[in-house]
Amino acid sequence: MNKEDCFYLGKIVKKYSFKGEVLIKLDTDEPEIYDNLESVFLELRGNLVPFFIESSKFHKSELLRVKFEDVDSEQDADAILKSDLYLPLEFLPKLEDDKFYFHEIIGFQVEDVNFGTVGIIKSINDSTSQSLFEIDRDGTEILIPMNDDFIKKVDKKKKVITVDTPEGLIDLYLG
Repeated sequence: MNKEDCFYLGKIVKKYSFKGEVLIKLDTDEPEIYDNLESVFLELRGNLVPFFIESSKFHKSELLRVKFEDVDSEQDADAILKSDLYLPLEFLPKLEDDKFYFHEIIGFQVEDVNFGTVGIIKSINDSTSQSLFEIDRDGTEILIPMNDDFIKKVDKKKKVITVDTPEGLIDLYLG
């Protein structure tokens, strides 16, 4: 399994018991949909390795307490501590038409209702307090906040996102 075929699910943040249980911080708004997984991939030394889940339950609501098969001691748990977890992309729940996962919209064209064609989404910058579309317009980078008020329509079939940005925002990058 390649990382490109997977999505980041979370990270093993601490050991829970002397029997090898660990606590996982899930990177999701809906952790409850991941409480009955049979297996996950852990990133170990740069490789994705499948781990089978013996049991799991929520611990203090935001952490998932997991017992993996063949992780039976504190030493076993130490070996996987701080590992990132991944699942194949097909495990992502289907979203309504106007909602999207960041990886889905790379390559989409952005159209502004006033400006016209802005460019192609080359990545999403989510390291700031507000996520940004990073758009390539013939070699010029344009950043547009991923604000619900700006996003008017998402057409997954045509791969087009229609936005209505404040007047002058796009021109700032082209001046």
